[in-house]
Parts: sequence; C-alpha cells; structure tokens
Amino acid sequence: MHIKSYPSILYFGTPVVLISTKNPNGTDNLAPISSIFWLGWRCIIGLGASSQTAKNLLVTKEVVLNLSSVNEAKAVNLLARTTGSNPVPQSKMLKGYRLEENKFEIAGLTGTPSETIKAYRVNECPVQMEAVVMAIHKLAEDEPLEQGKIITFELKINRVYLDQSIIMDNYTNRVDPDKWKPLIMSFQEFYTLGDKAHVSTLAEIPEILYNTNDRKSAQEEV
Repeated sequence: MHIKSYPSILYFGTPVVLISTKNPNGTDNLAPISSIFWLGWRCIIGLGASSQTAKNLLVTKEVVLNLSSVNEAKAVNLLARTTGSNPVPQSKMLKGYRLEENKFEIAGLTGTPSETIKAYRVNECPVQMEAVVMAIHKLAEDEPLEQGKIITFELKINRVYLDQSIIMDNYTNRVDPDKWKPLIMSFQEFYTLGDKAHVSTLAEIPEILYNTNDRKSAQEEV
C-alpha cells in the first residue's frame, strides 16, 4: 500500500562525481556532486549557486567530471563537507562545512593535466570527462523563496578517458557494465551496482546507433 509522503530530499540514486574546476587564483577546486544526468555526449548538472564550483563555472566555463568508483568512497567523504567558498555560506555552515583550499591534497588524490581545458583530471577516478559549459539555467524561478539558490549547467563533453580495468574485452570504446562499479548516492548513503537484475531489451540495440554529432566532433578534434 502506498502512503502520501513528503521526503526532504528525493535522491533515489545517482552517480557520485568529483567535479574539478579552476579557482580565480589558478588553484584547483574539487567537489563531490550527485545531481547529474547524461544525454548523448552532453549532461546536466545542478549546483548550489553559492558554491565555489558554480562560481568557477560561471567564469571559466570549463570542468572535468571525474566519476568515482567504490574505491574512491573514502576520498569523497574527506571532501564531502568542505567548500572553497570564502566566507563559508551560512547554509553550509549549518551543515558543518569548513573552508578548504587544498582539495586534492586533503582527499589524497592526484591531478592530471587535461587536453582541452585547464582544469585537472582526478587520476584515481576510472572515468574522466573534460567538458565545457554550453548553457546556464536557474532553477525554481517560479518560487520567490527559492530563486537564485540553484543553477543548472548544460555541459558538452570534449574528451572521455577510461581506465583499462573497466573497458569491455576486445573493444576500446565500450565500458563493460559488469566491470564498472560506480559509487552511487542514495538518500545520502553510498551504494554501488550489484549483479545484473534482468536481461535488457535495450541492450539488443548496438551502442553505435546512439552516436551524436558531439561525439563525432570530439573525434575529429584529436
């Protein structure tokens, strides 16, 4: 039986991404997010407007999306309640956030130079995607009390880097879903994928049929 319910959050399960950007002074900012989804070689992310990541994106229009596996859970926790915003926004202070400028260092992670943008990739993450901002949208413009609190960014992926451990045998451009164990955030708790639940009708469609012009453009730029 279903009951009427009003959860404070609706995080039913999304991948954890370490998002790296450049600060105004040239240093590196790194923050975990889980408000993200993909369509083709584009994705949408949602960020609090007061976050340093959002401020950086509004200026540089560049970002690296580093997808965390179960092996990076500890590093994500070390970053979880840190911010690069100075002073720390009041909303984050209430949640126990602290100012931290050396994000890579405190998380025990190493940066790798990107090919198309200035922000660094996270070497430890199995999936790294260089991206640029194509559009910016504010969320909840219809609600006066929520206006300006959240910004959504449409990103175009320029480069994808995959660790060989998650690539499908005999392929270079396919991820093996049986090898890839992403870190999943579900109602503030960490989970990952288990065994295949059921055969998929969509899996019968060749992946190449999902190609977009964005992917073609990225290949031609190399």
